[in-house]
Amino acid sequence: MGVLCYLTENKFSLWPLVLCISVAEMAVGQVRYSIPEEMAMGSVVGNIIQDLGLDIKRLKSGRARIFTEDGSEYIGLNADKGTLVVAKRIDREELCKQVSPCSLHFQIILENPMELHRIDVEILDINDNAPYFSKKEYNFQVIESASPGARYSLESASDPDVAMNTIQTYKLNPTANFKLNVVSLPDRTKYIEMVLHTSLDREKQEEHKLTLTAFDGGDPQKSGSVKINVIVLDANDNAPVFSQSVYRVTVPENAPKGTVILTVSATDNDKGTNEEVTFSFSQHTSRASSLFLIDPHNGEMAVTGVLDYEKAKHYEIDIEATDKGGLTDTSKVLIDVTDQNDNAPVVSIISFSNPIPEDSPLNTVIAMLNIKDLDSGKNSQVRCYISPNLPFKIKSSAPNFYSLISDDVLDRETVPEYNITITAVDGGFPPFSTNKTINLKISDVNDHAPTFPQQFLTAFVTENNSPGMPLLTVKASDMDYGSNARISYFLEDNQLNGMSASAYFSVNAERGEILAVRSFDYEQTKEFQFRVKAQDGGSPPLSSNVTIKIMVQDQNDNAPQVLYPVQTGGSLVAEMVPRSADVGYLVTKVVAVDVDSGQNAWLSYKLQKATDRALFEVGLQNGEIRTIRQVTDKDAMKQRLTVTVEDSGQPSRSSTVTVNVAVADSFPEVLSEFTDYTHDKEYNDNLTFYLVLALAVVSFLFITCLVVIISVKVYRWRRERFFLQIQRESSCYSILPAPLRRRRGHRYAEAGVQL
Repeated sequence: MGVLCYLTENKFSLWPLVLCISVAEMAVGQVRYSIPEEMAMGSVVGNIIQDLGLDIKRLKSGRARIFTEDGSEYIGLNADKGTLVVAKRIDREELCKQVSPCSLHFQIILENPMELHRIDVEILDINDNAPYFSKKEYNFQVIESASPGARYSLESASDPDVAMNTIQTYKLNPTANFKLNVVSLPDRTKYIEMVLHTSLDREKQEEHKLTLTAFDGGDPQKSGSVKINVIVLDANDNAPVFSQSVYRVTVPENAPKGTVILTVSATDNDKGTNEEVTFSFSQHTSRASSLFLIDPHNGEMAVTGVLDYEKAKHYEIDIEATDKGGLTDTSKVLIDVTDQNDNAPVVSIISFSNPIPEDSPLNTVIAMLNIKDLDSGKNSQVRCYISPNLPFKIKSSAPNFYSLISDDVLDRETVPEYNITITAVDGGFPPFSTNKTINLKISDVNDHAPTFPQQFLTAFVTENNSPGMPLLTVKASDMDYGSNARISYFLEDNQLNGMSASAYFSVNAERGEILAVRSFDYEQTKEFQFRVKAQDGGSPPLSSNVTIKIMVQDQNDNAPQVLYPVQTGGSLVAEMVPRSADVGYLVTKVVAVDVDSGQNAWLSYKLQKATDRALFEVGLQNGEIRTIRQVTDKDAMKQRLTVTVEDSGQPSRSSTVTVNVAVADSFPEVLSEFTDYTHDKEYNDNLTFYLVLALAVVSFLFITCLVVIISVKVYRWRRERFFLQIQRESSCYSILPAPLRRRRGHRYAEAGVQL
């Protein structure tokens, strides 16, 4: 899409000098100020808060700043006070020379949303320059035969000031032979002549010394002087005369060097060598002398430098015709330079929001552009556009200003950045164009949650593991970027076996590594199931879960436990074998268990040692103790067997049990042999007595406390009901008969209630 934009020219007019600051609203969004030149740095130019209807908060939030097309920084912005201040010394003569009015043009730009306000500051002249002449003295040769009225052109003084502060009057002293004539031209310029009003006599006075003084109109008035030496000569009494007082010519700015643009001519009524005339530039046209040349003999003016319409559109050149006697005439050459299409458009980025979030709405302003062409007329008319296949468009927001805005939905995951080429084409022939490419990055928005490659993961761990042991690592991915893709892992703190999951496991928040907090026991818990959450760093954050199943594997960490026969601190008569027992007699059976699983719980029984190994044997699988021969009278009555119970783990674990066997036919016979049994029995009887006594005391204390608590509760409940009844009755107390009131009053007094 193309947009036409125009480069406007500033039109100037003369204004009187006013040493004050004034404000005038030129149009909506445009303010004009006037200040004198040479104001001190920091001086207040104007209050834009009042004049533009803004406030301090808007200036700060919009990051208000000043933009000038030429990059000058004469005026600064105090965002804290909302005022424009002088940023550096302003010299009106340096800034605008003789152009009046002299103005600074700039824009105040605010962002979010973007606003543009045009500010014009007119610089008023003060009388800070005195008139001056380019030389300290001038020499003239005047023939004595010169008639009164002869004119001699003098160089005008210069004063960079304007209006009343520039040169207003000249004075010549002494005035015995010469007078001063000030000539005003139609173009408002002045040149001065020294006019002879009394004939000269070389024999009386060969040299005259004069002083020319120029005065400006300032207050206080300033002046400058130059000395004039007049040498009186003989003869030549006619001065040259130009054919025109003003010459006007038009030259294209691309005119090549050597192009003749004008031929001037002058005549002299003298004869011989006195009528020979030479042409030259006036002494105060030094600027034009580098661009133009005049032939001193034939009066041809030619281009010798490079003309640039954008730098200077007009030239004024004073030329002189001088004869051999030193008589001169002055004329003026006005040269108008015409524009040619020799400048390409200039594209400047004055504001650029980079990056922009991918969820930016349509018509979001991305950049503000200033596009200008230094040419004029049709050559300065600019058309700008961008590639049509991009989700952006460009539109004009003000003369020479354009906005680049979004025109479609953006997705960073699809296209993370764009190279946008802005093309500006002017209306000249042939046209010039300029390309400006900006790189726009799309910032990420947290619009994707982390994802796990699997929803369920299983890991195995052997029991009796070390705390802090890594079990497995979970890994999630996120399509977003930066902090939005920075994933942290958290353990969902649900209940496992009546305890928090964090009591069993922990997750490394950065790496996703799952660690065992404690050692696991297969015999208590064989598996765990919990969930791990992956959460990104966006705002608000997004998350997803994965289910983890931890399988605990058994380890041979438990020795077999003997359930029977029961072992105590003393020796017991576990079993009694009659002397008449046959071979294979079942004495007892060792009963053992192993809380492990699998082969770790497979038990085998072995007879480790015995009083008589030839009398007993132990079943390898069932633990049965049987006789392997006939019992005889020679066998000892007291037999001690040590049985080893061993599991099948690697390495294996075992336990031992001692079995006391009495070979006898009667119980008294056994007691006489195992005397230590009586001691154990007495010990056990005493222990039982103390345990029963302690249990009885604890039970008594518990019942007593329970009765006291119930009694207190019942007392409080009855008292509350009693006071509630009194309150209800007290509301009717005043209407009762006197005898009844007295009876109830006694009752209430006994209860401690005062009515």
